[in-house]
Amino acid sequence: MEKHAVITGGAKGIGLGCAEIFIREGWRVSILDLDVEEGKMLEDRSDQFGFHRCDVSKESEVIVAMQSAIARFGAIDSLVCNAGIQRYSTVTETSEEEWDLVMNVNLKGGFLCAKHALPSMQEKGSGTVILMSSVQAFVTQEKVAPYATSKTAMLGLARSIAIDYAPHIRCVAVCPGTVDTPLLRNAFALSPDPEAVLQECNDMHLRKRIGTPKEIGELVYFLCSDRAGFISGQAIRIDGGLGTMIGGSRRE
Repeated sequence: MEKHAVITGGAKGIGLGCAEIFIREGWRVSILDLDVEEGKMLEDRSDQFGFHRCDVSKESEVIVAMQSAIARFGAIDSLVCNAGIQRYSTVTETSEEEWDLVMNVNLKGGFLCAKHALPSMQEKGSGTVILMSSVQAFVTQEKVAPYATSKTAMLGLARSIAIDYAPHIRCVAVCPGTVDTPLLRNAFALSPDPEAVLQECNDMHLRKRIGTPKEIGELVYFLCSDRAGFISGQAIRIDGGLGTMIGGSRRE
């Protein structure tokens, strides 16, 4: 029987990178996203894709989307909570509305999607939840107070899910470094010199480059497979060595 993965924010970027790996491995993939145009294009590409428009911060929409996904492709084997947004501000610069927006999408969205996917896994007797956190749960740049806070809180949510739904359901937080996505490119566009910002991002990583959505997808797929059956409750960094070297050090 084909397995079924639900991926939020799966119409592009890291979510799409994950979806394409699952499709390659023969899974059926339900995409929950707000981008209807991209979602419909995915459905046109393959009947293994199912698209469901969903604002993950709204419980009523999450309930409908999960029910529709299960009706189409059956019980959920893996949930990848990837939908997220980035905002750039310090605590004193962040409005209450902006704080709530980031928390609602990044953190509340993960909570709501897990809440309404877990019963399907419990009924099946197995499953995996992946929460897409960030390297910024460990090392943080300037002016990302709401984003870094939301991604750090996801580590606690991952531990709680892993503990509360053991032994049959696993949960892992995946923490990427800088990844080449539309979200990142949009952020670069805010700079007067996007290429210089890209080079700076490359240089921050020991690998001297940023990651690709496919690389994140390969890790996520592994974590959802039986080969990772002894991994749960962990935060796993896939960050090209970002933040490993002490500031000010020099390598000849």
